[in-house]
Amino acid sequence: MNPSAVNRIDRKPLSLSHFAMTAMRSLLCAALAALVMAPAARADKLPLLVLGGPPASVSDALVHMVDSGALADVAERVEFLPWRDPDQLRAMALGKKADVLAMPVNVAANLYNRGVPLALLNVSTWGILWVVTRDANVHTLADLRGKEIAMPFRGDMPDLLFNLIAEREGIDVRKDIKLRYVASPIDAMQLLILRQVDNALLAEPAVSMALRKTGSFPVSVVAPTLYRGIDMQKEWGRAFDRPPRIPQAGIVVMGALRDNPKLAARIEQEYAKSLQWCQAHAKSCGESVAKRVPMISAEAAADAIASSPLDAVPAAKARPEVEFLFQQLLERSPGLVGGKLPDDGFYWSAAGTPQARR
Repeated sequence: MNPSAVNRIDRKPLSLSHFAMTAMRSLLCAALAALVMAPAARADKLPLLVLGGPPASVSDALVHMVDSGALADVAERVEFLPWRDPDQLRAMALGKKADVLAMPVNVAANLYNRGVPLALLNVSTWGILWVVTRDANVHTLADLRGKEIAMPFRGDMPDLLFNLIAEREGIDVRKDIKLRYVASPIDAMQLLILRQVDNALLAEPAVSMALRKTGSFPVSVVAPTLYRGIDMQKEWGRAFDRPPRIPQAGIVVMGALRDNPKLAARIEQEYAKSLQWCQAHAKSCGESVAKRVPMISAEAAADAIASSPLDAVPAAKARPEVEFLFQQLLERSPGLVGGKLPDDGFYWSAAGTPQARR
């Protein structure tokens, strides 16, 4: 063959099929690399992270954490699961139904002292209790002598705080005040609105819901005018000569999560950021809460944010105030906190180690 012909053959342009094959090989290599790398990239990502809380202001930041995708890089799915009453909360904690739970601090201590693996991450609710009344002259617990009051959650935090403060002020609730126990703050609110009681101990957002309802049609046709009669936080401060705030509820990390310093710290940070966002955007936050907790209206949730002392204080920093509350409970009803003060492992801190915990 003529050498010049050979040169012409060697220099023949590559065909389109050659380029297609090369591109296909590159794509296959990239796909295989992605399949190999994907498990490693997802190795530290949880399949599901469940945040649980009550229909109260302490849960607002949890709802925002879910809706905003604040933990999307931590778990494939992040869900909010509401609990209705203390019994359901305990069932969720014991049944390992949630990874992060908002709960009263005494319930957290009780569970911890019974051997449930958990740690208090922060205290974020510093008293959201009010006596709502039809009587404009009711301002202190002494003004309730001889009167009836609807009381939610018999034997749990609202009831105990009311009794502690009343006892400190020389009031015998068994003789001086008629307590009408009901299942929840929402039930107490309904009794108040329907004129079946004149006074009720309510927690936000039930307080704001009651005030909203009595100003709207058609409820206003039968409902009385209601007042924020007694600020239980001020009563606490006056009775015990302390600042007018109660370390009432906070966020708890459950199970293995408490021994994961990086993830626990991340949750603490995101909760604090979400709480600040809710306080700065109460209306939007209220709308988000209402979608996930249908029993709460968006307006009432927003009102509750504006009127509640919410501050995400790390557990270690809040410990002195929490232990003061526990001491009062121990003197009256030791079983409410599990019979003793919880040890160091109860109060989560970034410096804590798994070995330091039970």
